[in-house]
Amino acid sequence: MTDSPASKTINLALQGGGSHGALTWGVLDRLLEDERLTIAEISGTSAGAMNAVVLADGYERGGRDGARAALEAFWRAVSAKALFSPMQRSPLDRAMGNFSLDQSPAYLFAESLTRVFSPYQLNPLGLNPLQDVLEAQVDFDNVNRCKEIAVHVTATHVGTGRARIFSRGEVTLDAVMASACLPQMFPAVEIDGEAYWDGGFSANPALMPLVASTASPDIVIVQINPIVRHETPTTARDIINRVNEISFNTALIKELRAIAMMQRFVTAKGIDLGAAGQTYIHLIHTDTEVQDLAASSKLNAEWAYLQLLFKRGRNWAEVWLDAHFEALGQNSSFDLDAFFDDPALQAARN
Repeated sequence: MTDSPASKTINLALQGGGSHGALTWGVLDRLLEDERLTIAEISGTSAGAMNAVVLADGYERGGRDGARAALEAFWRAVSAKALFSPMQRSPLDRAMGNFSLDQSPAYLFAESLTRVFSPYQLNPLGLNPLQDVLEAQVDFDNVNRCKEIAVHVTATHVGTGRARIFSRGEVTLDAVMASACLPQMFPAVEIDGEAYWDGGFSANPALMPLVASTASPDIVIVQINPIVRHETPTTARDIINRVNEISFNTALIKELRAIAMMQRFVTAKGIDLGAAGQTYIHLIHTDTEVQDLAASSKLNAEWAYLQLLFKRGRNWAEVWLDAHFEALGQNSSFDLDAFFDDPALQAARN
């Protein structure tokens, strides 16, 4: 993308979260609509990785409008594929307007099976309907040749537990599927003879490629997994869900802590890094609007639900742009010091 005199360049960090990635779709749609913004690099994990490659492919085909159209086409295709899933809402949930699958007989049966049998027994062929959608929707040659937007996709190496980041020239269908490989549901994805699981275990998403980027000092994190829960979980399912949320946020928190420590050290030593050495952190997230999203609803891809999430995401971006656009290129709009002094208060404030 070419900067106009008034434009500001940003790098994006996109979290994973199943169909909750439609929140990120809404955010991206609003950011792409704003011609004051230029997107230079995107780091994504799981659903965030899918959004990233779809955006880059669409942009390579047709600029901003092409990217927006590609994202909508992708999520429509995801929803169409979900029509054939046995995991559907119960009649009671439909009547109450509840989008969770907590009462879905098929979901409950599948959940119980995954606690006894591995995907190597239940799904030995590694069948994943999202792979068919991505293969049909995304030209990965476009993603890797796109000069305006560089994409980074993260997966977790099963043997070492370390993050592997696939960047320009390495971003393939397998890399994205590895980034979204939940080990309870799918066999590990093999790339170059190495096994990989969901990138959320090691980086959700990876920030270091964006810290090292010379394209922009601004990292805008689109966070869709709640850091704070206002009520202590007491049921078995809620406890498991909260453990998973903590697990998938830990890597992000560690990277943010490292950035905060670096910034404190530089300030304490009076080191002048110059404009090229700055890192500004921004967060698009509304804590209160994810409290009602059940973990099981990450597997619900009904179009009505995806549209609801999309609209929420667009609103998040709208509010954030109104409040923080002027901070871009100048300073962080997310206070790392306050976050690590009192995480609960900082998350609740946002």
